[in-house]
Amino acid sequence: MQAMNIAAPHSPAAAPRQPGAREPFGMHLRHWRQRRRLSQLDLAQEAEVSTRHLSYVETGRAAPSREMVLRLAERLDVPLRERNALLVAAGFAPMYRQRGLDDPALAAARRAVDLVLKGHEPYPALAVDRHWNLVAHNALVPLLMAGAAPELLKPPINVLRLSLHPDGIAPKIANLVQWRAHLLERLLQQVAATGDATLQALHDELAAYPIGTPGSRAPAGGSGGGELSSVVVPFQLVTPGGVLSFISTTTIFGTPVDVTLQELAVESFFPADAETAAALAALAAAA
Repeated sequence: MQAMNIAAPHSPAAAPRQPGAREPFGMHLRHWRQRRRLSQLDLAQEAEVSTRHLSYVETGRAAPSREMVLRLAERLDVPLRERNALLVAAGFAPMYRQRGLDDPALAAARRAVDLVLKGHEPYPALAVDRHWNLVAHNALVPLLMAGAAPELLKPPINVLRLSLHPDGIAPKIANLVQWRAHLLERLLQQVAATGDATLQALHDELAAYPIGTPGSRAPAGGSGGGELSSVVVPFQLVTPGGVLSFISTTTIFGTPVDVTLQELAVESFFPADAETAAALAALAAAA
């Protein structure tokens, strides 16, 4: 597994429409090429094919080999789920399997996820799928979700909806405006990368939520973030014992060949100050 910072880049421009499952390979290829903002010349050079041949493939005048489909998908950084769609559109069988985490073939991966979650205690960590639905969590996460409306805690729990919904934990987020903007920007980046209509619908839903009145303003210094906010976007949660301030990272599998594993992410939250670390240790001890 590999770790990366979750800070999102600037929001991308609107991307072309995702082709339907039955549309020809050339349309799928053009969709991903335009989404990656590459010309035919750019992609031809990346894939080491002639521009003329690539044009023929894109317009349907030439049929790609299986090797060509996979090479183009690799150069375009197409998600594994959509690589299967490309293969099917070109007349080939899907290559990448999708299995539940309870599948025996994924037992080692599931153990790795559980080790990461358990090993992160006494700090919160959770695993989510491609649509931000909660897959697994450690013992600290339920303590932070306390007080949310029961309907938001019914499976499948969408952690972004839970975070930003007025009946979720949004009223307890001290820097709600900042955190909301960060999550929406990150979600837009995922939409641009994957072309996932469900993620786009989730973004639109969350963006329509009223901001309302954020939680108590974080005090200056200490848990308020200080210079930290100029480096990363902190997550600041108001609790009866004060404001807990976190920084977060995302861990993903580095070389997945299974759709489920590629789409799985572990979100780990670290205390941003000594007060938060002490408070979390006390919460874990009392749990």
